[in-house]
Amino acid sequence: MLTHSEAFALLNRSDNILILTHRNPDGDAVGSMFALYYLLKNLGKTVRCIIDDVSKSLSFPMAKDAFGDFEPDFIVTVDVADNKLLTNDTLALYGERVDLAIDHHAANKPFSKELLLDSTAAAACEVLYDMIKQAGLEITPDMANSLYLGISTDTGCFRYPNTTARTLLAASELVSAGADNGEINRIVFETKTREYVHFEALAMNSLKTYYDGKCAVLVLRQDMFRKTGVSEEDTHGIAALPRQIEGVLVGIVIKERTDGTYKISMRTNDPVCASDICAVFGGGGHRLAAGCELSGTESEVVSAVLKAVGEELGAI
Repeated sequence: MLTHSEAFALLNRSDNILILTHRNPDGDAVGSMFALYYLLKNLGKTVRCIIDDVSKSLSFPMAKDAFGDFEPDFIVTVDVADNKLLTNDTLALYGERVDLAIDHHAANKPFSKELLLDSTAAAACEVLYDMIKQAGLEITPDMANSLYLGISTDTGCFRYPNTTARTLLAASELVSAGADNGEINRIVFETKTREYVHFEALAMNSLKTYYDGKCAVLVLRQDMFRKTGVSEEDTHGIAALPRQIEGVLVGIVIKERTDGTYKISMRTNDPVCASDICAVFGGGGHRLAAGCELSGTESEVVSAVLKAVGEELGAI
């Protein structure tokens, strides 16, 4: 495993660099990808990115010239805990060729030639921030906006327990470096389209609770997306809703995909470990935020997840 300085040295002696992140990218995926993109461009590197569809609210750091046909000499992933989390096309092309992975997930399953992992960091963007600071480089406003996006979204705008004094110090320095924190927070946390409000209402109508109110489940069905016109990448914020209900220890959002599989997003409160539950199904993440994927009918998926939750709740 590399130190921050060693990871930077490896990047600095490379060129023709391709940056990848996980499918269904969240704020930390987008932020870490483009913070690294701007860093490498400023160092004179030739850089390209491959990223899945991105929610409009998270797209502002993206550079138009970051995409296009490219044969890389060096491949780096950001915010990817397992190469199976890459898109199918990207996994087939590059999954076994990754030179460096930069990550913050304790459940990371090593797949790259080299790894920069700091599981104490609140976000992959915090890992990158530390790497840039240790290299003694200037953080430009584009880099600052990207890094702030990732840190703020992965900490729930600094509300989650993964927010540390170090995280807050990094955010403060990013604002000093030009991050427009007020505008970013407004766009990401306070702005909803009319279509999304309609979608959220439909989602909340699906709410069911289990285990004496300790578990709350929302199911996002494809007909909800069709009815409202909301795209799947616009629904990241819903993952936090079930856990916000008083008395809930395990909040679950089950999202039906177009291919009939289901994505599970789980948020928990102590002492329940979301990562342990999702690991039952080959997933993972963080202690209080994790995910996995399942196949089957909706009732089969719900039953399987509830069984795993019940076993976890029974053990505490």
